[in-house]
Amino acid sequence: MTTETNTTASRARLLPQLIKFGAVGAVGFGVNLVVFNVMLLIVLRNVQHATIYSTIIATVIAILTNWIGNRYWAFSGQRQQNAAREGVEFFVVSLATGTGIPLVCIWVSHYLLGLANPVADNISANVVGLALGMLFRFALYRWWVFSPARAERRKAAAVRAAEPATARSEPATVTGSTLARTPDGGLVGD
Repeated sequence: MTTETNTTASRARLLPQLIKFGAVGAVGFGVNLVVFNVMLLIVLRNVQHATIYSTIIATVIAILTNWIGNRYWAFSGQRQQNAAREGVEFFVVSLATGTGIPLVCIWVSHYLLGLANPVADNISANVVGLALGMLFRFALYRWWVFSPARAERRKAAAVRAAEPATARSEPATVTGSTLARTPDGGLVGD
């Protein structure tokens, strides 16, 4: 397969994957909204700091929901064998991009630009911040957490592990010369 064909195939997979990623994100948003309100209005109704606890619980459950959706649907062909490591990486990326980027946007808007009003805060955090967070999240999920290169390295390692030891010791590059294909027996007399 040529580089051009690889690039075309990669682009052809990108749009459906982006649509699936968006659908999973929409489900995660719904889960977050429902869990937050159930916790706040029913479960933790009489608890001090219920808003904080509800936010934490809803965020963790939404991230877990998004991980399952992305792992088994949006990025299903690229998931790692080590689900625990993948889950930790997913959680870190989700927190950094879902919380960190909107906070940076609020800080820039509020303190650097002096736009200190509720409308500007909502636009910077919930429009600009969430949009930038979504782009960074998709990129980090695609090229780090669910990286196709990792899957290829894992498959290559499995193939190498399954090969007999003699097959692995031969050089990987073969030229037209018979001498280059002959295994090196060491120094004469050894």
